[in-house]
Amino acid sequence: MSDPQDPATADADLLVVRPGKWTLVVIVQLREGTKRFNELRRNMGGVPQKSLSVTLRELERDGFVTRKAYATIPPRVEYDLTDLGRELLRLADDFKRFAQRNRHAVEQARRLFDAADSRASL
Repeated sequence: MSDPQDPATADADLLVVRPGKWTLVVIVQLREGTKRFNELRRNMGGVPQKSLSVTLRELERDGFVTRKAYATIPPRVEYDLTDLGRELLRLADDFKRFAQRNRHAVEQARRLFDAADSRASL
């Protein structure tokens, strides 16, 4: 059993939650409550069906969303945030505020890097 006070264990625990490209987008989409698969897909624009399926499965496995399937024709499947998912939503909101607050600084850093990089490759 791992010791949560051990710094090596704490660092390894950071790797347990490994958000994919669509993870935070799905979490934010579920902010307002239960959504069906196709509703999520429609709202998310360009997400490929397979990517959304994989993302939802990973989120369900990690305990961030619940999945409820109804025995209807056609089958109906709904997704909702768990308490853990709502906590991740707060983190996503914090990240968005960070990105908005620091957008210009990041753009400036990219311009400086790209300019230096283009000179170095001459």
